[in-house]
Amino acid sequence: MNVSYEGIGQWAATFACDGVSAGQVVKVSGSGTVAKCADNDGFEGVVLSVARDGKACSVAMGGMVTVSYTGASAPAAGWNSLAADGSGGVKVVSAGGKSYLAVEVDTTAKTVTIVL
Repeated sequence: MNVSYEGIGQWAATFACDGVSAGQVVKVSGSGTVAKCADNDGFEGVVLSVARDGKACSVAMGGMVTVSYTGASAPAAGWNSLAADGSGGVKVVSAGGKSYLAVEVDTTAKTVTIVL
């Protein structure tokens, strides 16, 4: 049985941005602005789309999103402490991360669906 969580409960806001891509986790970097996350940064949302000129983007700030993950251990279904991995995705951390509920983990595609 295939299940899709795409967009469930999702809400988004438009921010100024520079150098971000759809699917990346981002952090609020200034007033009305988001930026890429460095390794181990906390993240506030996931870029849904970027304007043609690259100066504005829509960021999911709540609801379910699917993001890539890296690291030695895959997230598990349930609660995980996550931080940015510095390459647009997330990773499991033992300290310093925020707790997110993972509802689906695809170890083949290396993606995890979380609730923001």
